[in-house]
Order: sequence, then C-alpha cells, then structure tokens
Amino acid sequence: MKGPRPYRPRPGPLRGRTVVVTGAARGLGAALARELAARDARIALLGLEPDALQQVAATLPTPALALPVDVTDPAALRAAARTVRARLGPPSVVVANAGIAQAGPLQSADPHSWRRVIEVNLTGSALTAQAFLPDLLHTRGYHLQIASLAALGAVPMLSAYCASKAGVEAFTHALRAETAHRGVAVGIAYLNWLETDMLAEVDAHAALREPRALLPPPARRIRPLPPVAARLADAIEHRRTAVYVPAWTRLAQAGRGLLPPLVTRLARTRLHHRLPPQTGPLGPGGHAAHPPP
Repeated sequence: MKGPRPYRPRPGPLRGRTVVVTGAARGLGAALARELAARDARIALLGLEPDALQQVAATLPTPALALPVDVTDPAALRAAARTVRARLGPPSVVVANAGIAQAGPLQSADPHSWRRVIEVNLTGSALTAQAFLPDLLHTRGYHLQIASLAALGAVPMLSAYCASKAGVEAFTHALRAETAHRGVAVGIAYLNWLETDMLAEVDAHAALREPRALLPPPARRIRPLPPVAARLADAIEHRRTAVYVPAWTRLAQAGRGLLPPLVTRLARTRLHHRLPPQTGPLGPGGHAAHPPP
C-alpha cells in the first residue's frame, strides 16, 4: 500500500507570502487556509476558538500561526498584526472572512444578538482592514472581503445578516477607492449558500428553510467548501476586483434592482403566515462570537 504523497510546494504568486484569514477556525476560513497553504503561503489564522484554530494550523504544510482574536476589538487586532509581522513577516494578503448570523423575524429578534451580527460582519471587517492596512501599504498587497449574494438581494428572516453584507459591499468599494493610488488592490467575493455549520442550523428549522425555497433551483444549491476555496485562492493570486461563486451570481449583480420586489412578491404568496422562532446564534462560530450582554 502506498503511503501519503509528500508535500511539494506549488510554485506561484503566493509562494512564501504571508496571508491573514479571519474566521479561520472552521468552515470557509479553514478551507481557504488549507488551499492557500497548498499554494505555499504562510498563514495567520485569526478567530475566536483557540483549540479549533490550533487544529487547523496543525494540518497546514507551511508555517502557520493561530491567534485567538475578536475582530470587533481594535486593540486585539493591532496586537495580532504586530505578532503576525514579527513571526511570519508583513502580510501581503488579508482575507476578511469572519462572519456570523442569526435567523428569524425582526419582530421577535433580540436586539443584542441582532446588533452583534452587524458588529462582527461589518464593523469587524472594517477594523480588520484598518489593523492590517499598514502592512498592505508596505507590501502593495491585496485585501479580499468575503460578502454574499445577500448583499445583492436580501431574503426574509435574515435581516441582520443581509444588512451586514450590504454594508461590507459599500465599505469594500470605499476602501478600494481610498487605497488604489497607493498600490493596494481590494476585492470582494459574492458567495451563495455554502456547506457550513451555520447553514446546517438554519436548515434544521423547517420554517426557516422556506426563504431559500423561494429561490430558483440553481440558487438553492448548497456548495461544498473545497472548490469554493480554490476559486477564492485563484482570485487572490490574480488580485481580482470581484469574484462570483457560482459564476451565475454575476447575473444577480446585473439585475439587482429586480431582486427585492421579486423576493417580496414570492414571500407574500409562498411564506407561511406563522412566524418562525428565533434561532439565536447559528453554528459554533456564532455561539463563540456572542458574549453575554
């Protein structure tokens, strides 16, 4: 029986570069860290779950650093930036991936939990960019913001998540305009439903599966993480302004003005009148990001 293949670094533009990934303890962040390490990048994994971060770091074939950090804490982010710079070298790529969600009608939403989604997804993304911007300016690097199809066409029962992703889209455009003349490239990724713990908890609630059922069949499909991570790594290597996964979501960008009235019309006729319960924080990452009020 043959043993495992030895690791061989893949030559390319990421070889030997330092890449920061937030929300890297699980899900897309962990998958992206593995893909970037396979392209011989040095990886700094930031997140709220120390043990999970260490487990991901231990699987990587290149130098890796696991740093427990709350992306809503600017002082902690600045300290993390200093540590990454000292131990792995100045980052030339930063991926703002950290994100959480809760689901349910706004009418019964807990204000603290609703606000926490905005703080992590939007404010946390901005603070991440701010903390690492000196390094990106020094390296003339690349910042990738992970957004969502929710930035283009909001769905019911996910108001905080949709608002946060629309916000990070506007933030990304502003950051790009601020830094373009200084050699920093800024991109945004529009992603559809992914195979994560967070989505699994949404689908566990029958009433909350209905908003996804409003979408056409291709838009309902849940995608596995490794091919999505590979697409994002390609976008990083080419410093893309925008990446759409799956590719058809680019059409949603072109027709984004049509999406809100379409979703409203479908919701009016197809959603049940009974209001579903609140889910609370979704997935282990969501629970880790919700300290008591």
